[in-house]
Amino acid sequence: MFDREFFLGFVKIHILYHAAKEPVFGVEITHELARHGYSLSPGTLYPTLHRMEKEGYLAGSSKVVNGRVRKYYRATAKGKQVLEQSRNSIRELVAEVLEEK
Repeated sequence: MFDREFFLGFVKIHILYHAAKEPVFGVEITHELARHGYSLSPGTLYPTLHRMEKEGYLAGSSKVVNGRVRKYYRATAKGKQVLEQSRNSIRELVAEVLEEK
């Protein structure tokens, strides 16, 4: 298992990626992350979403769906900027780490 800090870093990048494409909500992003092998409890996911919102990377809005309030998150300009910077770092890191000698 990943160290928690590394794990959360990967999760945050995934969240930003999907939230930059379209608004996402908790259960949806949990399923998407599970597809990639990340198993998150609500006790990990929701504080992460709230922290990312508080830090200005995500903007949240509520919508009533089937009689229940659902909070959607989308990437802010700051979040998209961090995502783009992360993409560049990821490309460089992957090239270096996976370089075969």
